[in-house]
Amino acid sequence: MTRSRVRDSKEAALARSRTLNPRPEAVLDEGFAEPGFFDPRDMVQVKYEMVRKARSRQASVSQAAADFGLSRPSFYAAARALDGEGLAGLVPARPGPRRAHKLTGEVVAFAEALKQDGTGLSSRALADAIAERFGVRVHARSVERALARASKSGGRP
Repeated sequence: MTRSRVRDSKEAALARSRTLNPRPEAVLDEGFAEPGFFDPRDMVQVKYEMVRKARSRQASVSQAAADFGLSRPSFYAAARALDGEGLAGLVPARPGPRRAHKLTGEVVAFAEALKQDGTGLSSRALADAIAERFGVRVHARSVERALARASKSGGRP
């Protein structure tokens, strides 16, 4: 396998894991200057080395942040993450909402009531009714999933 293919596959893997450094050229630390073990495209490695350099008193926080192309607040966030979760804390969390934040208990109860009244409303019609009543646009499939969760949990959303 050629060197460029290895780089391309690693870059793709870093992008998939959301750990690709968007500004690898900003990493000025001498350890990252030559190809080898350190890769300025790997944000987890960059953040770890930044924290390690400052904590081992090889550089001040400001200098370490500058050497690694990051800000002081980024340094402190990385240090907290490293202390709290280890290396895994340096991997960014998945973006987006963690739960069905639009489909509150009140909204799901409303949809359940409409579904049970015998009119046989489709999920799309339920989503439209929710939008009209609560001013919240939700996808029909989200309504289906919320109703399924509520029926599994005995009516709790």
